[in-house]
Amino acid sequence: MKAIIVQKPGGFDRLQVQEQAEISAPQAGEIQVDIRANSLNFHDLLVARGDFPTEEGRILLSDGAGVVTSVGEGVTEFKVGDHVVSCFFPTWQDGPATLSDFATVPGDGVQGYALDKVNAPATAFTLSPKQYNHEEAATLTTAGLTAWRALVVDGHLQAGQTVLVLGTGGVSIFALKMAKSMGAKVIATTSSEQKKQKLLELGADHVINYRDEANWGDKVLELTHGQGADIVVEVGGPATLAQSIRACKVGGHIALIGVLTGYAGEIPTVELMAKQLSIKGLIVGSRTHQKEMIQALETYDWKPVIDTVFSLDQLSEAFKYQEAGKHFGKICIRHD
Repeated sequence: MKAIIVQKPGGFDRLQVQEQAEISAPQAGEIQVDIRANSLNFHDLLVARGDFPTEEGRILLSDGAGVVTSVGEGVTEFKVGDHVVSCFFPTWQDGPATLSDFATVPGDGVQGYALDKVNAPATAFTLSPKQYNHEEAATLTTAGLTAWRALVVDGHLQAGQTVLVLGTGGVSIFALKMAKSMGAKVIATTSSEQKKQKLLELGADHVINYRDEANWGDKVLELTHGQGADIVVEVGGPATLAQSIRACKVGGHIALIGVLTGYAGEIPTVELMAKQLSIKGLIVGSRTHQKEMIQALETYDWKPVIDTVFSLDQLSEAFKYQEAGKHFGKICIRHD
């Protein structure tokens, strides 16, 4: 058995393969999972680079999917052979958010899923969608659930509404597909004509190249006949928030998710107030949110967009590819 750990102070050259002893049988309330796949998120990149410092020898990656190989005493929700996927916040089972940090998040505050096999509380996993393979299921823990919560749990998306998504990362692509499957119109932004064509092929109604349209918020208003978007999935952060506020309709909702452009910046408070917008920050979701999302996914006929699949031994190369920002959709790790 092996795991991929990061040594202080972080950096791709500080990732190491660590041989591990065979693990014992799961204890009461636990399941043993043979991890078959992971997916990468911006948060994982920050931990691996050392931007989010963690403990020496931390096993990386929050997203893990695999097969249950053993169940501990008292576990009734899972059986041997079930396909499962991890939860981002293993201790947040239900109800309102009570966590504001990553102290309980696998791959950051606790050991993650860049390893072959793990014993974990049964409440740290849910079943995977029946029609998803392991790589596809692994994209749900963070990106899929973030999009679900932004649109459904917090945004209360309804058919016929307009959703604005920014860029072509995992959350944005998930949000595009979810919104279209629920009968919404989708406007997307991107930086290249090649990605624009891919977004249109996925069903985006309009795509704005923000390199050509610096004031893309005004372009969204133009495309919606002055109304604006009902929901904005805001993954950029301070450098894009002002344009997202401009693009949003009066009384609309902005799901504030990303820090791709930094951690702080100016906010056009007058426009925010005048439009009577709601802005809600979010970090992924609870286990109940995940179970509800997966139940809904059982009725969909689409799959996540996976750009590239690396092996576990290629995790450093996968992070370098992610850092380059040329991917479209998710980057996954497949275990041999």
